[in-house]
Amino acid sequence: MEKLLLCFLFRFSVSIDTISPIHSVKEGNIIVSSGNVFALGFFSPGNSRNHYVGIWYNQIPEQTVVWVANRDSPINDASGVLSINNQGNLVLHQGNQTVFPVWSTNVSIKTGSKNTVAQLLDSGNLVLFQDDTKRTLLWQSFDYPSNTFLPYMKLGLDLKTGFEWFLTSWKSRVDPGTGNYSFRIDPTGFPQLSLYRGSDRLWRAGTWTGRRWSGVPQMVQGYVIINVSFVNNEDEVYITWGITFPSIITRLIVNETGVQQRFTWDAKENRWIGFWSAPNELCDYYKHCGPNSICNTYPVDKSNSYGCSCLPGYEPKLPEQWYLREGKSGCIKKRSNVSMCQSGEGFVKVAQVKIPDTSVASAQLNLGLKQCEKMCLGNCSCMAYATAYYEMDRGVGCLMWHGNLVDTRTYPDDGQDLYVRVDAVELVLAFLFALAQYAKRRGPLDKNGILAILIVLVAVILFTVVVTCYLVRRRIKGTRRRKNYRSSSLFLKDSFKTNDFDENSSADLPFFDLRTIAAATNNFSPDNKLGEGGFGPVWNLWKESKAMEIVDSSLGEYSSSQADEVLRCIQIGLLCVQESAADRPTMSTVVFTLGNDKAVLPPPNQPAFVVKKAHNVDAGGGTGSNNEVTLTLVQPR
Repeated sequence: MEKLLLCFLFRFSVSIDTISPIHSVKEGNIIVSSGNVFALGFFSPGNSRNHYVGIWYNQIPEQTVVWVANRDSPINDASGVLSINNQGNLVLHQGNQTVFPVWSTNVSIKTGSKNTVAQLLDSGNLVLFQDDTKRTLLWQSFDYPSNTFLPYMKLGLDLKTGFEWFLTSWKSRVDPGTGNYSFRIDPTGFPQLSLYRGSDRLWRAGTWTGRRWSGVPQMVQGYVIINVSFVNNEDEVYITWGITFPSIITRLIVNETGVQQRFTWDAKENRWIGFWSAPNELCDYYKHCGPNSICNTYPVDKSNSYGCSCLPGYEPKLPEQWYLREGKSGCIKKRSNVSMCQSGEGFVKVAQVKIPDTSVASAQLNLGLKQCEKMCLGNCSCMAYATAYYEMDRGVGCLMWHGNLVDTRTYPDDGQDLYVRVDAVELVLAFLFALAQYAKRRGPLDKNGILAILIVLVAVILFTVVVTCYLVRRRIKGTRRRKNYRSSSLFLKDSFKTNDFDENSSADLPFFDLRTIAAATNNFSPDNKLGEGGFGPVWNLWKESKAMEIVDSSLGEYSSSQADEVLRCIQIGLLCVQESAADRPTMSTVVFTLGNDKAVLPPPNQPAFVVKKAHNVDAGGGTGSNNEVTLTLVQPR
């Protein structure tokens, strides 16, 4: 009978899920949530002699603590008591030292309303509430996480009060004190979730895509057991998650070594199964490859095992370090003397990436991708753009970067598109390279394939012509508005007409009178010398057998066969802009040679020039001199 009574009393004690003014918790006692899921009591981790109040899974034989109250203020003996004090707060005392508690909820409670109760819920949340009909919530443990992210917790910020929900690691396996690592949302620029070591970002989970974090592709592939919600409005920004199947027990932690891990309990094997962690690849670590570069854990070129390459339009800042596989110095603009501001520049798509650090990005959530491109192109400080929530309703919002592009990486089977701003030269080279790759992948092309390439190629050439004409016309108008402009300073006469040119030398090029060209070039300023940009440097490097120097280093190191392919693309491009129209290949020839490595190509001649004939001007009996002016302008055949 005595044993039966003891058993009854034990069952009664563990079935209680509350702490009240008349019921406290001492060493050796626990309270258990109503569904028998979680327990709260005193524990000592490992071989530690310190005592802590914590919450752990009640039905799992391997004690797994998910929250610690006095993590930074341990008790060194078994005299601890957790109770409700006279002010209505939940407090932890050591022995009879009731004046100065070891730990407290420390909330302000109205006078006359101090009848409070603490309850442990089946979610693992310990709540302190007013014990009345309203059950007003005063405090909850979910607002003060330890190292574990449980279902229905929040990670993020209250933007109005500044209150933050975040995880912090334990100091060690036997010390639950606040460690060096934290997992939190940074709202600067565009919100992103990151793992920190102290104040330094260690790994960037990235931005919310609409379905997952951009740096965690596994969330879509294997996270069918959870459902995640992301909230971003003027009041708060946070992430929370729930369980798809209630029988599954799963948790996310920041461990003491700075690794983010997700575990699921295997009831058959009685152990935790880890099925995801980060960081675990070189490209996971923040700034592994430095500014304006991209990290690829699975490079096509196996010799580039450290995975760093420059983004389109950029080259290594310190080549000697870069080729010694030290990429933290990053990359700089390849052609610093070529403008990317209203000078025919554009964007090159970099596919399947985790987009760069968004702390230097601006967001316009009411814009689509086309509008985003237009806005970025019109702002000369905009270095790249992408869709904000690219997996939500086929893409929502616009992100634009206005500084260095940092911590970009690729994924083999996932990721989104990033559009990087490049100069006009890079734009043409990127197009030719992409066209060659496309032709090679397709092999022999059918009529539809040839037609598609022809349409694209003609469109690019027409675009180049239109942009060039626009820039010339705008410069003419701007120059004419200058008050100090005098045509006489150029010693030009209206006698220079278009019929003075040799139309047989390059019959398919348009003609401009000399006054127009002078105005467009700001009185033939050296800054506007033709040949300093466009095909000029390409042709000069080709003659000097240095054509590979113009190729974007972000494409990586080349094998000999790859280098031959690149040079072939450049050669085809130069053949298309030769001075004599008769020497230029037809479109069908271009398509054929791009897809046929065995086709023999002739050496290219110099790009197109327009040469003025000698013209005699009768001005006081004097004789005219031979004036030569060059104009390079690509036209479709």
